[in-house]
Amino acid sequence: MSRYDMFNTDVLVVGAGLAGERAAIEAATQGLNVIILSLVPPRRSHSSAAQGGMQASLANSAMGKGDNTDVHFADTVKGSDWGCDQDVARLFADNAPIAVRQMAYWGVPWNRVVPGKRMYDGKEIVEDSEKEGLIAARNFGGTAKWRTCYTADGTGHTLLYTMDSVVVKLGITVHDRTEVLSLIHDGTRCSGVVARCLRTGKLRVYTAKSTVMATGGYGRVYGASTNAIINEGSGMFVALETGIVPLGNMEAVQFHPTGIVPTWILITEGARGDGGYLLDKDLHRFMPDYEPNKKELASRDVVSRRIMQHIRKGYGVDSPYGAHVWLDIRHLGAKHINTNLREIANISRNFTGIDPVHDLIPVRPTQHYSMGGIRTNIDGMAYGLEGLFALGEAACWDMHGFNRLGGNSLAETVVAGMIIGDKIAKYTKEASLQVSSGLIEEQVKLQEDRIQGLIQCRNGNENVYQLRREMEQILSEHVGIFRSEQPLMKAVGQLHELHQRSYCVGLRSGGLGGDPELASALRITGMIRLAYCIAAGALARQESRGSHFREDYPKRDDDNWLQRTLAYWPAGSNQPVLKYEPVKITELPPGDRGYGEASAQAAKV
Repeated sequence: MSRYDMFNTDVLVVGAGLAGERAAIEAATQGLNVIILSLVPPRRSHSSAAQGGMQASLANSAMGKGDNTDVHFADTVKGSDWGCDQDVARLFADNAPIAVRQMAYWGVPWNRVVPGKRMYDGKEIVEDSEKEGLIAARNFGGTAKWRTCYTADGTGHTLLYTMDSVVVKLGITVHDRTEVLSLIHDGTRCSGVVARCLRTGKLRVYTAKSTVMATGGYGRVYGASTNAIINEGSGMFVALETGIVPLGNMEAVQFHPTGIVPTWILITEGARGDGGYLLDKDLHRFMPDYEPNKKELASRDVVSRRIMQHIRKGYGVDSPYGAHVWLDIRHLGAKHINTNLREIANISRNFTGIDPVHDLIPVRPTQHYSMGGIRTNIDGMAYGLEGLFALGEAACWDMHGFNRLGGNSLAETVVAGMIIGDKIAKYTKEASLQVSSGLIEEQVKLQEDRIQGLIQCRNGNENVYQLRREMEQILSEHVGIFRSEQPLMKAVGQLHELHQRSYCVGLRSGGLGGDPELASALRITGMIRLAYCIAAGALARQESRGSHFREDYPKRDDDNWLQRTLAYWPAGSNQPVLKYEPVKITELPPGDRGYGEASAQAAKV
């Protein structure tokens, strides 16, 4: 019997969330053979957990009047704190309306405009009868107009189920319960991956003209995260381990203002977008004190900091799980909560025993999203390796810069999948696959030796679960919402030591078949490397920009830091190497965001 199974295709997509499936659809409709690999069945991908909506400037709702792609572009750039590539942000904003309407054509049941009057935050809104039946939008943070299209608060669920139905209709091959261990490359070109079947433990080789990383974010390196347990950054660290492909802006970590305490499940921004309030221990609505214009709907980095600042002042609600604040949506009424916010109502009832129709919801900022990822060009091809693409949260495309706006990530998955999927198809049609059997054998042997070394405890007897807990604690304590030099130096030192210890892991279990301990052991070094890149990048960046807030450098510094971090991990190295590249400013020069802390420019006036 062969030591490994062999598969060949034109396009190999790693990850079956919205970004991966949309790219696969684009390639398949252009006549290419496509295989999708996924840790879980596609409809269990983390895209299904997205709640609030997808931004696109349709201008159908009354509060979206006058919206257009220029306004969406400007909001995205300001939201990024001028950390994004503006040519990418422009491409995204211009194509988002097309993507939303296409998803409607494919079957997404978008909420629609209903004519009539209603109250929002003390003001009367009148929806135009001429817009009846068009795709509606709700308010989201950091936006000048209401443009977040939604399906109640289960938008990711409906988008993913619709997208997966198209994948099934096209007959695209999906191999689920499959995890990628390494890329097959010769230092210049990527020719596929070595993977492992999580059912049987058997290795597999996939060769392809184009390999696409769409594996989502790394939230679980923080432990307390809104992310699903599969979000461990596998695509990122597999690319990093080549020593050639850099990760961009890894220090840019988003904390969502409202993770429910103590399970940290996401409570959508749509709850505040629909009119919910944040209250302190005295039941005082405190956000207007800090942000009189945007209130609860400044950008996520700002709202998260304001919550923690308020808690620091002693206004948090004490609990066994740490201080929190309250989210109040009771005034929205039972009908609205049980229809437009039904998912978070069920989460509150099932996981905390709280009924938000009558009760306050305990919330606190929680790790949520990774702006950083595999650095790519505007066409989605990774730096350093021809034939390797990345998109979605696994990639640093880079339209989010140092803070993404709510609703822009869900939109990015579909828009990038559409645009980059076309670029992948065009590239693949012109490419040829030339990979030697010797290179394949070398990569397979490397993974076989890793697995046997863990099973036989050749290198030591470190406990993988203990290492993981320590990693999570280091990031949570020292690389959180507020950062400064001494804690970051401590984090870098501790992660350096942890990285060395990760080479000494041994298994307590047998390691046979689909052993979950073996799977964790195969990931731990890569996860610690991601954590190391986050901490090292945060220590080096001596400014505050978007989600990266240095208390010892509280202003944005465009003179010295209007640039993107590139983290490399050279072969044989015990630490990352940081390099930098300028961000692309094509239309909107750096200025004040219009909310949150004053920018460097404003401070100079």
